Amino acid sequence: MAEKTTTSIDYAIARENLEALFLRAEEDSRENRSPKVPKAFSEAVETLFQSNTQSFREVALGCGIVRLLEKGADLRLPYASQGPTSYNGRTLDEKVINPFLHDRQVPASKGPYLATFRRSVRFDEKTREGVRDKAGYDAFLLVLEHLEATAEDNEIAHLITFLLIGFVKLRDASRVPLAHINRLNLDQYDSLLDALLKTPSGGLLPVLLTVAMFQTIRDHFNLEWEVDWQGINVADKASGVGGDISITEKGALICAIEVTERPISRSRVVSTFNTKISPNSIGDYMFVFTGVSPEQGARQVATQYFGQGHDVNFIDIKPWLLNNLATVGSAGRSTFTKSFLALMDTSEVPAALKVKWNDLVKDLFG
Repeated sequence: MAEKTTTSIDYAIARENLEALFLRAEEDSRENRSPKVPKAFSEAVETLFQSNTQSFREVALGCGIVRLLEKGADLRLPYASQGPTSYNGRTLDEKVINPFLHDRQVPASKGPYLATFRRSVRFDEKTREGVRDKAGYDAFLLVLEHLEATAEDNEIAHLITFLLIGFVKLRDASRVPLAHINRLNLDQYDSLLDALLKTPSGGLLPVLLTVAMFQTIRDHFNLEWEVDWQGINVADKASGVGGDISITEKGALICAIEVTERPISRSRVVSTFNTKISPNSIGDYMFVFTGVSPEQGARQVATQYFGQGHDVNFIDIKPWLLNNLATVGSAGRSTFTKSFLALMDTSEVPAALKVKWNDLVKDLFG
């Protein structure tokens, strides 16, 4: 039997693990939480992302994946020629780490991360003497120490996820260019809307789609509407409006719209009436929902309010969008796409959602 010359890495499995952990990191970042890690590790990661040497954090990520998949590999030996416990760090970078970071629109090195070091480098104190960014390299070594000292897969995954949150924040601080499309048919819109509405966004995507549609209706029919909307985390009471979106004409409120992913019960409609509709004298209020149909009790109490002069309606977002897209024709559909992309291309929209859009467009035309 031939002697083992290096540790073998399954690059397909490495990519799968990286993708799963990155999704976890995106969710943690969106929910403003992070895995519990030692303070020294978190401080080292912070230093890595303050460093101008991109390769240090990218190598650290690669080492994390190696530690997760191959416990027998020596993280400090990234060249296959360094012995049976070494691994091929350059191939890991070229096949997994670098393509993934660029696919996710994360600012990253254009070439192999090992290019920063001399060939057959060992990640140790001796190498420190030859690097300019000693603070960044020291932080990198500390990250390696924590990876080496961790044996359980779930604990290693925590460390990698914490590291990946740094990459998510790095991407969020950069500008992610959106993929633009000229035209879609209704079947393509059907598929695209379905995917967008299933994308976790904290309620933001349904709001943007609804705003874009009202803007399209206004522009297509030359209406004198003002379509105003607020951030999804802004309290209606504090902002002085009755919903997520307000349609006004010459200063008069035409309709207030609440876009919701939560169930609509009778008690919720009553609460909305008492806190928003009645105090603001709103004659037309619309619940645009993305989930299950409102409870029968919600519809019954809405009928009662109609008798009192308040029109409260419930609209299922996807059929409403598709029906309107059919009505406005190809020119209107082009307007809708431009409006939606303009809303998406703002700093308030997380980069993760922009990357998701790009992925969906790629899948649609792939």
